[in-house]
Amino acid sequence: MPRAGRSPEERAEVARAVFAGMREGKSAFAACQAQGVPQSTFGRWVDEDSTLAEEYARAREDLVEYIANQTIELADAPVGTTDHGATDSGAVAKQRLQVDTRKWLLSKLAPRTYGDKLELSGDPKRPLAIEKIERVVVHGRADADTSDA
Repeated sequence: MPRAGRSPEERAEVARAVFAGMREGKSAFAACQAQGVPQSTFGRWVDEDSTLAEEYARAREDLVEYIANQTIELADAPVGTTDHGATDSGAVAKQRLQVDTRKWLLSKLAPRTYGDKLELSGDPKRPLAIEKIERVVVHGRADADTSDA
């Protein structure tokens, strides 16, 4: 059960354990939970202490690298086979889901590195340019006859 009013030494000890958990692939939430501290409390500690904030940033970078390496390992791992020696399509689907989930997570945790890159370009002689933006509002007519005839 979490305890209120931890000493600075206790906070530092808990923080080291949380950062170690993150470096081993646990989310900040799971690492906090393992140490018996709510993530909101831990977040407040990080917000209040610049040294903890720097350590948290490094642990988060390490977590991203861990997930990236895990993604490569999963993608390169052999896929199971059935009793008859054929490739197990269920195992393929599971492995694909595991890789895709990690790719998605990486794109959210480190969008500059792992996110989709969007680039608009035109002909070098005629580059794209916004010339005019216009908003047109069209009011529809009622199709029903509204006369009292």
